[in-house]
Amino acid sequence: MFTGIVQGVGTLVAVEEATQFRRHVVAFPEEMVQGLQTGASVAHNGCCLSVTHIDGNRVAFDLMRETLRLTNLGALEVGDRVNLERAARVGDEIGGHAMSGHILCQAVLDELDEAPNNRRLWFAVPEVHARFLFEKGYIGVDGISLTIGAVDGARFCVDLIPDTLSRTTLGERVLGERVNVEVDPQTQAIVETVERVLASRRSE
Repeated sequence: MFTGIVQGVGTLVAVEEATQFRRHVVAFPEEMVQGLQTGASVAHNGCCLSVTHIDGNRVAFDLMRETLRLTNLGALEVGDRVNLERAARVGDEIGGHAMSGHILCQAVLDELDEAPNNRRLWFAVPEVHARFLFEKGYIGVDGISLTIGAVDGARFCVDLIPDTLSRTTLGERVLGERVNVEVDPQTQAIVETVERVLASRRSE
């Protein structure tokens, strides 16, 4: 489990390509590798990945085809930066919201609204996932726990304060770029349960 509170930003320093497979080596901030072990779960732009090798502050992850299909990780190149969060531990403060690290889809940044002390970003998700968007609901964007400010069809916006912009990669995003999206698990479960109940009643 993760909380959506990004603990640091890493830099992709090496990529190994194979058929429907990738290995990423990420340079971690020094404070994030303390106690890190092979097999540990780390959210990588919000996607839960397992550590496969550690060499100093360089940490390797294996990406399978489903990860490459669903997330923006397959488009990363050496030098790109990623949001990092280690798995939550029992007793940790939950400053964001409970997140699984399982990406639902990618969203496209299609509108930017700049202000002196904040930034509003509008993202578009595939139409099929619009039913999970609710104003003031929780959402994970590239691993960051955020509150949806408004919903417009299959689009939603989030408002970012300077601290979020400086501590994560969202301050670097430009129009047309894709981000990983995880909807609030409780919201997804409620929506899908209601859909199943209504569908069963219609078929009676």
